[in-house]
Amino acid sequence: MRYLQMVRRFVVQHATMAQFPEDAVEAFELAVDEACTNVIEHAYEGRPGHWVDITITVDPTRFTVRICDDGKPFDLASYTEPDVPALTQQRQGGGLGVHIIRRLMDQVEYRKRDGRNEICLVMYRAQ
Repeated sequence: MRYLQMVRRFVVQHATMAQFPEDAVEAFELAVDEACTNVIEHAYEGRPGHWVDITITVDPTRFTVRICDDGKPFDLASYTEPDVPALTQQRQGGGLGVHIIRRLMDQVEYRKRDGRNEICLVMYRAQ
């Protein structure tokens, strides 16, 4: 968790250099923070000493952040969208990370590749 600030700066720097508008840069910052927090809390169950690999790819049509880990995989099949109003009324913290990520990004892909978990966050450039 102590490296999340560095990760956010890394993403912001690259999205800014790629000339994305400020609101898109902020969306990436939040989505990447949520995704990395989920890896730390769920894939690694908060245990220290694990790695998270972050790769950024910029091309003329999109900006992609790929986050990889070797922890417990995310079970997309068992995921259900949260009842946001109910969570708000209950003042329950957590449970909104995947929902937030999906709302902020144009495309989100989860996959298992070569024994590693991978989430790809994509935002397309405005044409």
